[in-house]
Amino acid sequence: MISATGITMNYGKKTLFDGVSINFKPGCRYGLIGANGSGKSTFMKILAGLYQPSAGAVAVDKGKIVGYLKQDHYEYENETVINTVMMGNPELWKISQERDLLYSKESMTDEEGIRVSELEELFADLDGYEAESRAGELLEGLGIPTSVHSQSLSTLTGGFKLRVLLAQVLFQKPDVLLLDEPTNHLDIKTIYWLESILKNYDGVVIVISHDRHFINSVSTHVADLDYSTIRVYPGNYDDFMMASEQLREQMLNDNKRKKEKIAELQEFVSRFSANASKSKQATSRAKQIDKIKADFSDIKPSSRVSPYIRFKAKKVLGKDVIDAIGISKSYDNPVIENLTINIGKGEKVGIVGTNGVGKTTLLKMLLKRLEPDSGTVKWGDSVEASYFPQDHRDGIEKDADTLVEWLLRYAEPGTEVQDIRAILGRMLFSGDMATKSTAVLSGGEKSRMIIGRMIIAGDNVIALDEPTNHLDLESIESLNYALSIFEGTVILVSHDREFISSLCTRIIEVSPGQILDFKGTYEEFLEREGAEFYKRLTGGPVLSTK
Repeated sequence: MISATGITMNYGKKTLFDGVSINFKPGCRYGLIGANGSGKSTFMKILAGLYQPSAGAVAVDKGKIVGYLKQDHYEYENETVINTVMMGNPELWKISQERDLLYSKESMTDEEGIRVSELEELFADLDGYEAESRAGELLEGLGIPTSVHSQSLSTLTGGFKLRVLLAQVLFQKPDVLLLDEPTNHLDIKTIYWLESILKNYDGVVIVISHDRHFINSVSTHVADLDYSTIRVYPGNYDDFMMASEQLREQMLNDNKRKKEKIAELQEFVSRFSANASKSKQATSRAKQIDKIKADFSDIKPSSRVSPYIRFKAKKVLGKDVIDAIGISKSYDNPVIENLTINIGKGEKVGIVGTNGVGKTTLLKMLLKRLEPDSGTVKWGDSVEASYFPQDHRDGIEKDADTLVEWLLRYAEPGTEVQDIRAILGRMLFSGDMATKSTAVLSGGEKSRMIIGRMIIAGDNVIALDEPTNHLDLESIESLNYALSIFEGTVILVSHDREFISSLCTRIIEVSPGQILDFKGTYEEFLEREGAEFYKRLTGGPVLSTK
């Protein structure tokens, strides 16, 4: 249905991928994975026809539609939400606009009447009469209520704008569906819904995601971009991890055996090449060496590099950490009402719930970054807290400091530049990268810089709001491990189920009108509260509340 042949992409002296040939088959769902900066998004844009490769070509079967999830919503800011979705089918949208224009006239000429008749037939053939209803269903599934469908897209927050663009690409019913980080800014409910859509999708699905649970749930194949090429593995991410490790071990063992054989042959050549009676045998063995070398497995350096993350508190945390007493917060409507909660030393707390219910509001109040309308938040005397914000604009200022200069702002007086460079190296900013401007950082790079600042701070309470949104899988796993061995208290908001499951020992579920405080892991929470939790997620009746 869609294939790439000999695709090469160079940026200056850097080669992202070289001679990639791959055929994506109908009915298959591919998780496209790779390290930050390996070229996943670039390759996907080449498939979408947005970028031209340095060499090679992409072929799409005749009559097949390729749909690509856009990340830029600004061109639709003045359109209504429902119209933005329906613009996902350009042919239908064009017919609809011409049809509406003709119907808006007080009277039509004979030619215009004939044209309206033609448009009606085309409109019906494209399921135009069901279009608005289907667009509405997609928006509802993505958590965007009917009440805002007629509003301008500019009235929505950034996360909800991206949901509208996701609905737009799904509305087109493309034969090839290209999704780049579709779960960013989606809550658990909406991710469940998207998984069900993709699992039943008839065409080709190619998705880039850092969400391990999501990739495991939807993928029939994993397309791994590493070593400047793409290798396809059957199965999901867990299957890929086992198969790729086995393949690398096999390549290493094969090369080891070949090296041993070369050494054995070379010894014979060295000993007998000058011996006239055995010169033919020596020449034969020399040819064998050349043949083995030509067949050597080419194990290039992997683009997968994990940051080295360790959080070490400078001050021992006391027993008392955070006490919230009767706190409430309202905007247009109540968000948090009369909540009393205590968080103790060494706890790892996961705050979960759908978007817009107040998870970030609760976290910011606990951190004293947001004043409650009523009630108080008290910290223990020893508490020092670091915060990873969901919006990087709250974490990295807009000015154009170098990375070294930016981190020095947060270091203790007298900190040496080489100490800052050591932290940057651990966050994968080595050499000249340390002098690049903060203004040109990607989302994943900004995340690693904020983590670097938290390492320098050495605080004993770490709070994170959607920390995995822009990190690659290697960085997520490194952060996960660092938090798991951290001796202080961790409070995090996340939609990444794998992240929460492997880390949190306490779950606070925020839902409209209530907060459930569960002392246990996420798996235990789902086992005990699973049916009720799913009903709360999907808007069904809640049988009981605690």
